[in-house]
Amino acid sequence: MLRPGGAEEAAQLPPRRVSAPVPESAPRPTVPDGSRASARLSLACLLLLLLLLTLPARVDTSWWYIGALGARVICDNIPGLVSRQRQLCQRYPDIMRSVGEGAREWIRECQHQFRHHRWNCTTLDRDHTVFGRVMLRSSREAAFVYAISSAGVVHAITRACSQGELSVCSCDPYTRGRHHDQRGDFDWGGCSDNIHYGVRFAKAFVDAKEKRLKDARALMNLHNNRCGRTAVRRFLKLECKCHGVSGSCTLRTCWRALSDFRRTGDYLRRRYDGAVQVTATQDGANFTAARQGYRRATRTDLVYFDNSPDYCVLDKAAGSLGTAGRVCSKTSKGTDGCEIMCCGRGYDTTRVTRVTQCECKFHWCCAVRCKECRNTVDVHTCKAPKKAEWLDQT
Repeated sequence: MLRPGGAEEAAQLPPRRVSAPVPESAPRPTVPDGSRASARLSLACLLLLLLLLTLPARVDTSWWYIGALGARVICDNIPGLVSRQRQLCQRYPDIMRSVGEGAREWIRECQHQFRHHRWNCTTLDRDHTVFGRVMLRSSREAAFVYAISSAGVVHAITRACSQGELSVCSCDPYTRGRHHDQRGDFDWGGCSDNIHYGVRFAKAFVDAKEKRLKDARALMNLHNNRCGRTAVRRFLKLECKCHGVSGSCTLRTCWRALSDFRRTGDYLRRRYDGAVQVTATQDGANFTAARQGYRRATRTDLVYFDNSPDYCVLDKAAGSLGTAGRVCSKTSKGTDGCEIMCCGRGYDTTRVTRVTQCECKFHWCCAVRCKECRNTVDVHTCKAPKKAEWLDQT
């Protein structure tokens, strides 16, 4: 029933809006926490993979870094050693010091041989790869570095053996008794350099990493390593001392001695100039000429797979430091000339005054006095490339 006046009030009220029934939404499926974590992990792995694909390839470290350690050779702290190399390092710590000395010697020789070239065997400070990304390419330069590094180890260990610096080796035990050469008979005497031990240890230590990999690049490195070892043996010389009345040399005592390492460096530099471009055979056990009509490589040839970059501009991917700022010769037509060294970019000329000692005289007793001479010379250095030219390479 309506109370009095209820009809009028009901007429004055706005009609009540009846809302349509809202259908109940389907319940959301519950995702276990483990599935969410797995999904996040998969996404993170995908992002990491994409990041790695955009980064430059990592350059493997090498035993070459031993040369930077000096006397502080600690086998467990040398990056890049494979297990066999680490075992030899731990077993023969005194030989590792010789290996380090050999590394410094062959790097100096490499820099001497290429001092007038665009690539000048530059090493990178505090870099475990020593040469950076330039060794990733199977180029002539890589072939030379592997050959001379192997030669440097042979030379250093052989010298240390005959000088009594190592407890495991001494003079060559095979040079005993009588022998003969073009001048006649002689007796082996003195202390012949023990090239046999130097070659044997260098082969075991230097080749250990390549023997594990067994790919085309490892085959190339092993070949060039062997070329370096045989180069040192090639320049063994026979030194003799004469015995007899008034130096008649009726009797001779002789021994084998290492030549100066410069001769090995000069020889391997010539091998670099005549290096043979090859490809690996299908079974990966040998080489064949890279192109029809190319000569086949011999055991004494350096071999390589890839053409070298021009090394003109800074190229991080190729490991090229460029030639900007390099000193060149204005008059030379060779590789040290400004036209070749600067890659046609031109050069800057700076006039400098150099002070040198001259007119030195010996004064009694025990003093040498010199004057200071001043000489003004022009120094020519390669111009840097235009900005747009090198930005594309970095």
